Amino acid sequence: MSTLRKKVRITSVVAGIGIVAVLAAGCSRGGASDGADATDGPAEASPGITDTSLTFGITSPLTGGTAGPGNCTVDGALAYFGVKNAEGGIEFGDGKTRTIEIKSYDDGYDPQKALTNFQQMVSDGVFAAGVGLGTPTNRAWREAAIDEGVPQVLVMTGDPIFSDREESPEQIGLVPIYQQEGGAFGELLAESGEDHKVAILSQNDDYGDGYVEGFKEAIEGASNIEVVKELTYEATDTSVDAQLTELAASGADVFFNAMSITPLVISALKKTEELGWLPSWFLPSNTSSPGGILQQPDVHADAFPGVYTVAFSQSAASPAFQESEEGQAFLAAIDEYTNQEGVPAFPHCVWSWIAGATLEQAFTKMTEPTRESFMEALLSIQDFSAPFMLEGSVIDTTIDGKPAVSQVIVQKYNGKGYANADVFG
Repeated sequence: MSTLRKKVRITSVVAGIGIVAVLAAGCSRGGASDGADATDGPAEASPGITDTSLTFGITSPLTGGTAGPGNCTVDGALAYFGVKNAEGGIEFGDGKTRTIEIKSYDDGYDPQKALTNFQQMVSDGVFAAGVGLGTPTNRAWREAAIDEGVPQVLVMTGDPIFSDREESPEQIGLVPIYQQEGGAFGELLAESGEDHKVAILSQNDDYGDGYVEGFKEAIEGASNIEVVKELTYEATDTSVDAQLTELAASGADVFFNAMSITPLVISALKKTEELGWLPSWFLPSNTSSPGGILQQPDVHADAFPGVYTVAFSQSAASPAFQESEEGQAFLAAIDEYTNQEGVPAFPHCVWSWIAGATLEQAFTKMTEPTRESFMEALLSIQDFSAPFMLEGSVIDTTIDGKPAVSQVIVQKYNGKGYANADVFG
């Protein structure tokens, strides 16, 4: 069996060339037993699973403006299951031990490419898919996944539709919904007791809308908080200088920046300093990386009174992480099984390692080699303290309307990394 050795990962981009050969397909689409009578014997296996292996697909932006975090959504899973495969595999609930093979597909943060990738996954015979980054891209193949009966799980989008069991019966998100992130910062700001003027720049889609919705709900009724200017940008924009110039003129002392595009966040930090506008910032967890954003050349995060974000996991960049036995094992696995160089700059590598551990929990509970059994097992996980989760955060997949992680902690950048922010300021 392949152990996904470093430097030999082959990314399947629509063409269907993956890191493993297509596994023997069991039944047609659907999952559980597709008409098999349970009294006649064991349930017929779903596509993508054999007695010795299971294939999982990930479509994510591996090129383009969000390639940094996008590659991490694949690499954490590659590293996690690389270790497990090298140990001999995972013992499933049906008593069989299987290795987990990851097929990755590049969508470049393009919804149409993401849909095409999913169609290729079906042809490639994946058992389930998910973990990849992006609200519009994951949305693009959600209905197709439902139609095909392919589980779309632990996706890295805070879009609440993925955790609505009626709307999305075979989906679940991993990360907290955007409303929770925006709301957590709004609550901290409102509870400061100080007067603040807020300027908002958000992505003109469900991603940006969710953050702003949560923030505004949290500050509703707070007489000390005033939103003085609100603008949007398109995910395809290459510059937001015009919006920043207009927002700077508002006199806001707090900048609520709901951006998902890494290069735009970097350029926005530079532009606001150039304009002499130095507010406190809120950044989504998706675009808050110290190494990938705040410590880039000519970015002076310390020029601002504070840069805040929310988190549910430890940071691989922190000394405590790197000195711990578990952190060292993580970094060794990243080095062994991926093309990452050094400490990952984005938190998504840790997030997808957490996703891998959560998938393992489901695999060990599966009593039949079917998608139906997998989803039943996945949606029964409670109070699971996955590796690298912050104290107070656990995996719970049993709550309708909630993703696997639904607790967030507001943190403030301290020049090296983030520390818990009990108060604003």
